[in-house]
This record gives sequence, structure tokens and C-alpha cells, in this order.
Amino acid sequence: MNTEVCARFGIEFPLLAFSHCRDVVAAVTNAGGFGVLGAVAYTPDRLEEELRWIDEHVNGRPYGVDVLVPGKIDKAAEGGAGMDALLAAVPDEHWTFLTGLFAKYDVPLPDFEKARRSDARGGGVTKEGATELIDVSLAHPIGLIASALGTPPPLMVEKAKAAGIPVAALVGTSEHARRQVAAGVDLIVAQGGEAGGHTGEISTMVLVPEVVDTVAPIPVLAAGGIATGRQMAASLALGASGVWCGSVWLTTEEAETPPAVKEKMLAATSRDTIRSRSRTGKPARQLRSAWTEEWEGPASPGPLGMPLQMIVAEGAMRQITKVAESGNPGARALANYFVGQCVGLMNTVKPARQVVYDMVEDFANAVERLNGITGEE
Repeated sequence: MNTEVCARFGIEFPLLAFSHCRDVVAAVTNAGGFGVLGAVAYTPDRLEEELRWIDEHVNGRPYGVDVLVPGKIDKAAEGGAGMDALLAAVPDEHWTFLTGLFAKYDVPLPDFEKARRSDARGGGVTKEGATELIDVSLAHPIGLIASALGTPPPLMVEKAKAAGIPVAALVGTSEHARRQVAAGVDLIVAQGGEAGGHTGEISTMVLVPEVVDTVAPIPVLAAGGIATGRQMAASLALGASGVWCGSVWLTTEEAETPPAVKEKMLAATSRDTIRSRSRTGKPARQLRSAWTEEWEGPASPGPLGMPLQMIVAEGAMRQITKVAESGNPGARALANYFVGQCVGLMNTVKPARQVVYDMVEDFANAVERLNGITGEE
């Protein structure tokens, strides 16, 4: 396809695939798209391992890394606070609520000390933790580095540009887009509220043309609820130079999605998601479950800010998903994961490569239909 994004990155299809799974990243890149690894869940050492593996499996084809650098975090995480300080900053009432939640749903308690520290979840979203991930990323032959949340810090932009690596950033409003351009971003991802994970409230259909007009001539990728080639064609018609997809890979064969959660996704409709602060401390779209309902309920102490809520939630959710695999009904009720409203379109398990090919074929059919309407050959 002949778009600016294809030309800039040397890819066949203007399809960027965000995933926390290295296998998905490599599969999409090898199929002619552009895989982007979400790095927030990794320690620097683990990210180094993942990127080395990708390097060995894409044969020089381009891929990228997405780092979460929030503009606002809980005060307890400011100033380079270590994991011990972050753990100490979590109020006792939140641990008490979590313990009661496990009891209510008859889920065995995890080793909280081990779970809270496992992989240092939450520490990577401090500015200091993100800087380490950026340094690891730029030491590899990546083709793009993206800021998933908020304006990228000057250090990130400076280091990327010094390495000759374009910087992308996700936005949910035209005001966000203006700030990203002022910060030196090379590629804007206009992500509508249908998206999984951290997202705003403006729909993709409205947001994309608004952002395209705001930042021209900087190229824009459309994101938010995109899972088909028809939606890709619509995105290009709205002025985007390509699409950024995340949720659609969660039901692929390679996906990191826990099996019990994948079953939920395959059965879900587009109405079975909710924007909730219960996983990260910031509004993030995810499967509606007993977990989201309890954190929004009257007995809840309320979600903490980022990254403290991540520390509370992620260790607990690892135990929940582990127990859910044994068939525990309470754990299955609580289990969830980040996913967009396009989950209603994700009804079968396929290899990631096949998802790319199906989207391209669907895109071609959509364009052919449009050409038929306009009378063009």
C-alpha cells in the first residue's frame, strides 16, 4: 500500500500492531505490518531479553517499542521512590479490601509479599523506571519508540532523535495532539474511546479527522476499536496514514492473554467493556467483570493513583488468573484484561499472521466496493 507510513517504515501494510507479546510483534512484522512491543510490564533486564528475541526473529524487518511515561503519577512515586517506598505508600485499607475480595469470591490468597514485588509491577511507570526502558529500547535496531500515555519527556525525544528513531505518541484529543507536536513527536496516534487500555472518551470516527486537521502535515494513525480491513479503509478515508491496533491480537494463537480471559473475550459483545481505574489508577478500558464492579462498588476504598493501583491490582490479578485456570468460579468471575469495544468482532482464534492477511483482504474488498459506488475501475 502506498501511504506515508508505509514509505517511512518500509512496510507493506499501514498496520501497526501493539502487543505485550513478542510472538505477536514478530508475526505481524514478518507478515508485512509493523509490530510494537508494549514495554510497561517488563523490567529492564526482561525487556532486553524480549527485544533480543525479536531481533533474532524478524530478520532486520522493522518493529517498535511502546513505553508508558505518565505525565501525572501519585506523589509517593515522585522523586525516584523505590519499590519499598511505593509499597509503603499503599494504604492498609486497600490491602484489607483486597483480602476481603479474595474471601468473598473464595479465591485462595496469594503470597502478597511475593505478588506485590513480582516483576516490580508499577515501578516501570515512574519517570526513572521508564527512562531505563527507553535506554534498553534504543540500544536495539527499533524503527519507532512510542509514548503510550502523556507527552513524552524531553529526554525521551532527545535520545530517540539522536539515535535517528522516530517518536510516536497516543492522543485522545486535539489539544493533546498539539502538545505532542510541540514536544517534537514525529507520528501521532489518534486513539478513540473505543480502544482498550488507557483511552479518552471521544470516538474514533470523530477524533481522527479532527487530529488530522490539527497536526497536518504530521502523519496520523487511527486507533480505537479497529479490528477489520473495512475499518482500516474508513480510517484512511478520514485522513489517517494507517492504523494502530491492539485488542484484535488478544485472541490470536500467540497472544499472552490467559486462557480463561480469552474465553471471556471470544464470548463477549461490544457492550461488555468498561473504562475503569481499577487496574492502573487511570481510566483504562477492560472487560467488565466482578473485579471492576467491586472496585466501583460502595464497599471499595476507591482506586489509588498510578502506579500505586497497579501495585495493588497486578499481583492480585496474576493470582486470580492462575486460580481461574483451575475452574474456580469466583476467580473466573473476577478475571479480566484490557480490551476495546471491538471485542465483539473477535470471535475466533487465529494466528496473528492470518489476522493481518484477513484485514488486508477485507480492506481490498472495501476499496473495491467504494470504487464500484463511484464508478471507478
